[in-house]
Amino acid sequence: MTRAELEHAIRAACAIASDNEVYVFGSQAILGQYPNANKSLCQSVEADIAPKNKPEHADAIDGAIGELSLFHQTHGFYVHGLPIEAATLPTGWKNRCIKLQNKNTNQCIGWCLEGHDLAISKLVAFREKDRAFVRTLVSEQFVNAITLVQRAEQLPVEITLQLQLRDWIQQTSSELQ
Repeated sequence: MTRAELEHAIRAACAIASDNEVYVFGSQAILGQYPNANKSLCQSVEADIAPKNKPEHADAIDGAIGELSLFHQTHGFYVHGLPIEAATLPTGWKNRCIKLQNKNTNQCIGWCLEGHDLAISKLVAFREKDRAFVRTLVSEQFVNAITLVQRAEQLPVEITLQLQLRDWIQQTSSELQ
């Protein structure tokens, strides 16, 4: 996905949800903060988006422009409409979101997760593709280990998971140095 495609996804999701603001919280949210992120970070053809003010319209987004929709077939990417609660996010994440608003979004706002918040939410899922994504964020210096550990401590999860994430972050950071 490109930044222009993400802007299109925001514009389309806002129109369908009748909401002028959405949260972008999947991996492609990185394009909010880093519009020219390298290709290894932009491989997904999916944007996870939640309507900010009308969360009950997430299913409408998924149905209209989701996977296997005419939108997907036409544009080569799709929008996964989800409630924001589908992601596990650290305390204070809303205050750190990156505002993506321009003529390409039709002046609608896509609130993209800040890089560290995005990375730690991906680590909670802990799938191989999520670990590889975060590894790339660290190696490209889009995020740093100290802040990632702090965000892990701000997650609404058990302390054992926070400690596991801290250990993975520190080990991975050491390997990449």
